[in-house]
Amino acid sequence: MKKIISLLFVAGVLNTVAAQKITMYSTTASERWTSQKVTVLKHASQTPEVSVYTDSLLQHVTGFGGTFNEIGWNALQSLSQEERDKVMASLFAEEGVRFSLGRTPVACSDYSFGYYSYNDVKDDYTMRNFSIDRDRFILIPYIKEALKLRPDLKMWASPWTPPAWMKVNEHYSQKSSGIEGTDIGHNRLDPARNVLGNVTGFKMQQGYLQAYALYFSKYVQAYKKNGITISMLMPQNEIAWTPCWPSCTWRAEDLAIFVTQYLGPQFKKDSLDTEIWMGTVNYPNPDYIRTFLNQKNVSDYVRGVGVQWTGMKALPVIHKEYPSYGYMQTENMCGNSENDWSALERTWNAVVHCFNNGVGAYMYWNMVLDETCKSWWDWAQNAMVIVDRNTRQVRYTDEFYLMKHLSHFVQPGSRLLKVSDHENVLAFRTADNGTAIVTYNSDEDTRFRTFVIDGKKIEVTLKPKSINTIKMNDK
Repeated sequence: MKKIISLLFVAGVLNTVAAQKITMYSTTASERWTSQKVTVLKHASQTPEVSVYTDSLLQHVTGFGGTFNEIGWNALQSLSQEERDKVMASLFAEEGVRFSLGRTPVACSDYSFGYYSYNDVKDDYTMRNFSIDRDRFILIPYIKEALKLRPDLKMWASPWTPPAWMKVNEHYSQKSSGIEGTDIGHNRLDPARNVLGNVTGFKMQQGYLQAYALYFSKYVQAYKKNGITISMLMPQNEIAWTPCWPSCTWRAEDLAIFVTQYLGPQFKKDSLDTEIWMGTVNYPNPDYIRTFLNQKNVSDYVRGVGVQWTGMKALPVIHKEYPSYGYMQTENMCGNSENDWSALERTWNAVVHCFNNGVGAYMYWNMVLDETCKSWWDWAQNAMVIVDRNTRQVRYTDEFYLMKHLSHFVQPGSRLLKVSDHENVLAFRTADNGTAIVTYNSDEDTRFRTFVIDGKKIEVTLKPKSINTIKMNDK
């Protein structure tokens, strides 16, 4: 009799689990995206409980994404069409990471094959010589492969530098050489032409300002003609840094002048619905963003703020002071080609910080790199997918699976939910009216955790050093 009762109890639990349609996936450094058991509890639990407040809907989630760059597309060319398709599907298809956002540079970046802009003809204020032809052979095919898999992929863009002739030192870079005190990254710029980090590197003269606004307008229109809609533009990557690769610094007041008096009016004149966001901001002091947003007429044209790297430190203050703007984390910290579990942990901590402080979107940096992982300026960084051009082998890194745990179920239309654990748990009301919980076990030992959701208790086993996603659909 006891055996029959036990079997009936187990069957009842399994039926409840099936009715709730609860699934769980776990990833460790050695096991990837494996299915795990979820137990629905009928009695009080002895394990620590985490409450998920499904009636406390926080910010809207636009989604997760990654960046398209020339070196990444070149790495993919070493694969057969079949293998290349598999990599792209792993990032954008239904069964993969399911990125909903894509970032593309406006002309060159540190992961392009050197310097270039869409108009290198000096003082061509009318943009007569504007052309995106280089992109038609590299960046645009890369993006279109993603659009085949994800037609609703939302693309946004930012430049690393204006055309060199629009800058005060008339060079693509801000300083001659050296990556953070090293000798890596020589670019042969005369050190006498280095630009200080606290000044504007752009020529703040009317002709250049007008020309640059027209440059952006032509860029958006040219991409549209080539089948790619640029939904959002941030006028400068890493506003507050002077590296030895393509870059340009802007004082907040000067950037506001450009946006409100030139860029915004040009987009309006040309009937472009591309949103303008402030960014990307890599400065920790909130005063930089605050100064920009407080300038006259900014709110008429600017819809959000994008932060990356140290700019994340400004979020706790800024998103509370300016709640009407959208917020995005625009570039995951790239690391130094560790491509291991430590990179996953750093990214997880950054994701938690950003979502707990108002962001609705989080962007990875290079989705795909070759076996060197190096930029044109010789800095080896992290990637989600590494393609060895010599052996034709493809490696999916730990961060690939972290992004899958975050993005696979959390699609546009989702909402962040309030939770009682603000360090190792993120929860979302998903677009399909389910609940997705992403939780990290940072311990070297197995942990048992109970989640309380709408009065229901579920218990899960978290493997040592694991990232886990629980998906619960409504009945």
